[in-house]
Amino acid sequence: MKISWINRADRLSALPPYVFARLDELKIKAREQGLDLIDLGMGNPDGATPQPIIDSAKEALNITKYHGYPPFEGTANFRQAIANWYQRRYQVDLSADSEALPLLGSKEGLSHLALAYINPGDTVIVPSPSYPAHYRGPAIAGANIYAPILKAEQDWVLDLKSIPEDVAQKAKILYFNYPNNPTSATAPRSFFEEVVSWAKHYEIMLVHDLAYAELAFEGYEPTSLLQIEGAKDIGVEFHTLSKTYNMAGWRVGFVVGNSDIIQGLRTLKTNLDYGIFSVIQTAAQTALQLPDTYIQEVQNRYQQRRDFVIDRLSKLGWNMQPSKATMYLWVQVPRNSNSTDFALDLLQKTGVVVTPGNAFGEGGEGYVRLSLIADCDRLGEALKRWENAGIHY
Repeated sequence: MKISWINRADRLSALPPYVFARLDELKIKAREQGLDLIDLGMGNPDGATPQPIIDSAKEALNITKYHGYPPFEGTANFRQAIANWYQRRYQVDLSADSEALPLLGSKEGLSHLALAYINPGDTVIVPSPSYPAHYRGPAIAGANIYAPILKAEQDWVLDLKSIPEDVAQKAKILYFNYPNNPTSATAPRSFFEEVVSWAKHYEIMLVHDLAYAELAFEGYEPTSLLQIEGAKDIGVEFHTLSKTYNMAGWRVGFVVGNSDIIQGLRTLKTNLDYGIFSVIQTAAQTALQLPDTYIQEVQNRYQQRRDFVIDRLSKLGWNMQPSKATMYLWVQVPRNSNSTDFALDLLQKTGVVVTPGNAFGEGGEGYVRLSLIADCDRLGEALKRWENAGIHY
């Protein structure tokens, strides 16, 4: 029962419905109508968490001290594993004591970083389209968000020269993400060098989301922001174990980089949560120590799915270039349609769920995001339904 004199805070009322929550509502209705849904909407990896990670968690459950509160800054072993992983992957040296902080998933950290550093009225730059946490966290904090539009003709890479001088002069933070969600775009190392130089010139904090660090194909190696000279002076980088290690439900990630920025986030978090269950941190430590053969298996799996879907879509009129990374395809909607109508029409006619591109911001209009989170048999069934329903480009 709604009580008339109990009102939500303006910061909450200003937020649009979270797209994935709205999709869940539509999926429930579709299932009630008897549709066999093929859900390619969320970035929720299919399959089990690797067995060594599960075994590690089982063993850790028997350690009595892990049943108490974990350290606010995370366990020393997990933080050291993070530092070792960055050295192994990117040849980046990190202090496990001050430059790495475990998180309850990267979404939590990205949003709380905004609360730690943004005052109402501060200008924050968040490209569009982007992962919703990049702009919803700042919105909750009361930021004025400037959203430069990413463009297909620029391969969805942010054009720093398009940002007006007056915006750059007053901006406090830039959130960005390559390999990119939702577009699957990748950015060359030269872009990272340019953005560090640009941010230093305008005294802007850099927040880079490297959620898809290891979901890269055919020898492509994504750049870490921290590989760029001087980046650690002004920036931090977020990572999650959800995608690579099929640990989405475990809620574990981390942030690395500038120790002062991380300390501010830690200070906020000490007032909001008690950190990650130490058993999960032990399992995450094991994940970061898995041999490269596991990563290669994951990469091969998503590359196979990518190629399969692109081939099937080509038969329906789509002409798509293979993405170099991520678990998504960024699919242009047919002519004379828009993102929302196409996604809803697809759901109602075929039971296949994709995410409308405008859910990621104005710059996503005209596209849908298709997640490669099913095996090729199921993906083939989804695209067969498209064909039978007459859906083509």
